[in-house]
Amino acid sequence: MTAKSGSKPGGKSGRGERDLKVRVRSRKGRTLASKLWLERQLNDPYVVRARREGLRSRAAFKLAEIDDKFHLLKAGAKVADLGAAPGGWSQVAAQRTGAAGRNGGAAGAQGRVVAIDLLDMPAIPGVEFLHLDFLDAAAPDRLKALLGGPADVVLSDMAANATGHRKTDHLKIMALAETAALFARDVLRPGGAFLCKVLQGGTEGELLAGLKRDFITVKHVKPAASRADSAELYVLAMGFRGSAAP
Repeated sequence: MTAKSGSKPGGKSGRGERDLKVRVRSRKGRTLASKLWLERQLNDPYVVRARREGLRSRAAFKLAEIDDKFHLLKAGAKVADLGAAPGGWSQVAAQRTGAAGRNGGAAGAQGRVVAIDLLDMPAIPGVEFLHLDFLDAAAPDRLKALLGGPADVVLSDMAANATGHRKTDHLKIMALAETAALFARDVLRPGGAFLCKVLQGGTEGELLAGLKRDFITVKHVKPAASRADSAELYVLAMGFRGSAAP
């Protein structure tokens, strides 16, 4: 890799184009696609900022921006993070709910955050980890036992491995969203909130209709930290009516 001299992160060239701070050299075995991906990562200001602030992924800023606007992660809240690895969303949730202070004995309301994933995830202060498939029949009860009751917020930034076929990828991520929504209904308290990644092209009618039936407010949001050329966006459902909703 080589650094381009005289350039600044996010800077502009005389032609009005963004200068790259880092150029990635071509290398035997490295495809053009992987070269371009690596170059984009190295020059992404959110990636740089996440590394500087000790956050595990740039995705942390997506949740932070959504929470800044909608105030989901209140002090003392109980939060479930589905498919949590590598843990960027769990870090934000722990900081904002006060769960991170549980280990250090910080004063004030202390929330609880439980991260669930089949993948291993290094420990995060204030976050309890369930090494489990959230579709496991025992998952809802195990989660509520760790939280000390129903969740206030269920988060899902899960995405299936991309195939490159747009329609297939859309169906796969929507299937994840639907199962996450079903899980949320099992573990949320009345008044709780559900935030989940979907893809542009719209939340499928059946999922959207179900969320509108079971939550007071449902909307799509796309935080600034989500890349402009990405098809991802998030569906946010607030004001859970309760599992007995008709």
